[in-house]
Amino acid sequence: MNLLARHKGDVFGELTAAVVALPLALAFGVASGAGALAGLWGAILVGFFAAVFGGTRHQVSGPTGPMTVVMALIVTQLGGNLTLAFTAVVLAGLFQIAFGLIRIGQYIKLVPQPVVSGFMSGIGVIIIILQFAHGLGHEPPAGEVVEKLAALPGMALAPGYQALALCLLCLAVMTFTPRRLAVLLPPPLIAVLAGTFAAMLWLPDAPRIGDIPTGLPQIALPALTLADLPTVLRYALILAFLGSIDSLLTSLVADSITRTHHDSNRELVGQGIGNIAAGLCGGIAGAGATMRTLVNIRAGATSRLSGAIHALVLLVAVLGFGGAASHIPLAVLAGILLKVGYDIIDWPYLKRFRHAPRADFTVMAVTLALTVFVDLMTAVAAGVVMASLIFVARTADVQMKSARISYSSDQVADLAPEEAAILDAAGGRIVLFHVEGPLSFGSARDLSRMMRFTAGREALVVDLSDVPFIDTSASMALEEVITQAREADDAVILCGLRGPVRDTLERTGVMALLGDRQQAASRLQALQLARDSVAGSGGSASA
Repeated sequence: MNLLARHKGDVFGELTAAVVALPLALAFGVASGAGALAGLWGAILVGFFAAVFGGTRHQVSGPTGPMTVVMALIVTQLGGNLTLAFTAVVLAGLFQIAFGLIRIGQYIKLVPQPVVSGFMSGIGVIIIILQFAHGLGHEPPAGEVVEKLAALPGMALAPGYQALALCLLCLAVMTFTPRRLAVLLPPPLIAVLAGTFAAMLWLPDAPRIGDIPTGLPQIALPALTLADLPTVLRYALILAFLGSIDSLLTSLVADSITRTHHDSNRELVGQGIGNIAAGLCGGIAGAGATMRTLVNIRAGATSRLSGAIHALVLLVAVLGFGGAASHIPLAVLAGILLKVGYDIIDWPYLKRFRHAPRADFTVMAVTLALTVFVDLMTAVAAGVVMASLIFVARTADVQMKSARISYSSDQVADLAPEEAAILDAAGGRIVLFHVEGPLSFGSARDLSRMMRFTAGREALVVDLSDVPFIDTSASMALEEVITQAREADDAVILCGLRGPVRDTLERTGVMALLGDRQQAASRLQALQLARDSVAGSGGSASA
């Protein structure tokens, strides 16, 4: 009794989450092309194993919109070969376990927000497009998203009116259910019940899900030929990457509400085990589900036991009520998923497009377009590259603004009196170059060009005391400056090298170009070496 009281919140939370998950699992299974039962087994197996082995206490996992879109693409690309499709799910789980074991969970979360917004919005658009056929009472056309869009006018001109009525009814239920009622009874469940009863009483010609096998699944070992390997591996990577992002973003949402901290790498391992189990038993891939996780938390769940209970409740539903689910019209599930797709689109970001930085919005728009019309891997890769280049360009601008070339003490505010005296006494023959922040390939070329303007001044002091990091490109730019100074018979003296900066310069061979009198620990020592070099050359210093 004490045990039940202690875990009452977990039990109630997962009963509620299971009520939400059941119609969504059916809908996602149908939308994936693998069948309603595949959606249910995906919810059961991913939900159970991710809860037991994962790193987020309150998370509920199962089929999600993004994972369903990829599953639909896999089934289409593989010509409806479900054995290969489930093999891709198993491989995706193995990739996720590998991601967790090599501890890259924290890096997956670094995908820029415009990229996440773009591909999530693109996935929402794809989900909506995929539902038009069932919503209009037709079988989904074969082919990619473009082909499905091309077939839409023909389907719209000859709709199945009973299916269309059911789809609109369920879409209205999903959209306009009062919040007070939604707390007690989730809109997806209301939509399924209302749509199914309406079809049984008044709209009998709307296409149904059809027979759903009951009983435990049979384990099917992965089957893969060499010819299919590139395609299956490619989609397995997409599933693994997208599932990891989806799950870890949901983990962050759960953390913000519960004021807890999840273990990213353990979460990836748990998700991977769940997807392996799902693939072996004919279930579609899953990930952390934000809506079901929020329902779980709000209902009082406090431990990972809640996720396991959610899966067991779904198992009972599959074993006991699978026959009843066969009467659910496909248009009902289409109406539910139309609202799910709409909600996945990042409307808050889109509404801010007039005020958002143009570069960021461009990244979002390009990622969205590539997600819909090309594929998710290309979209994410292109988006990350674009966002990274924009960030590097902005960082380079900041670095260039911080860089300064000084010939006299009145150009530098923080010089010590002795340093100022040396610089002024040189009469412009000593140049002090100072820069702040990490030096990367983004600013390397500009910095090299800037330092080249000092040629002929006899001595160049490069102050790197405020540089915590330098990459290979910036090191090569510095090497170019040193080489050109030698050719011009000028001296170059580096000072203030931090450990990581010195290590990089040594590995790239730059330090080998410098003698003992071309390195200094402090700016004062560097200026003294520059003064000695100028004085010793009699106006023609030697490097």
